[in-house]
Amino acid sequence: MQDWIYDDGGHSFPVETPSAIPANHPLRKLFATMVERAFLLKLGVFDSAVTTYVADVLTDFSHMKSVYKVRNLSGIALEEIADMLVEADVRLSATSFNREREVHKHIGDFALFWTGVFPDALPRLQASRRKDFLVDYVEQGKSSYAIAASFDHGVYEEQAPVLKRLSDEFELCMLGLNYVRSEIDQLPNKAQAA
Repeated sequence: MQDWIYDDGGHSFPVETPSAIPANHPLRKLFATMVERAFLLKLGVFDSAVTTYVADVLTDFSHMKSVYKVRNLSGIALEEIADMLVEADVRLSATSFNREREVHKHIGDFALFWTGVFPDALPRLQASRRKDFLVDYVEQGKSSYAIAASFDHGVYEEQAPVLKRLSDEFELCMLGLNYVRSEIDQLPNKAQAA
């Protein structure tokens, strides 16, 4: 499904993005409950803005096209943080500061998702033959959230404090998502018992 045409000074291509999962969808509600429970009961943290954001990332990333939604000017989906960093830099590929912010926000989400939900995939993602071999996903996630949070005016004003907290508490959020993953892994057992 083609959603819009990206056009930047002669480079244009169709961009396909997955449909957003509605706010009342059962999957969104399930992840919101799981994230809130993990953060509150396991970590003793109640920050509704952060738990809502993290649950939304988890829900949105349930569609792999959202995980790899950042594309370069040729329309190729970027699968490595190293490539996304090039795309986020206004001196290299980013066509605006808004693009810089959006890509850094995505890098933070991407790093949090992999380190929190699928840490067992990190050795493959950071294999010696890949560009991400030298990328520390935790440090880069924190850094990218901090850069995105620095855009704290206009339409970004409301989300900036949440991104700042994600940067400051990245490891805690990562641990919370580890607990969510454990709970997800137990779902088949709970379904069989019911």
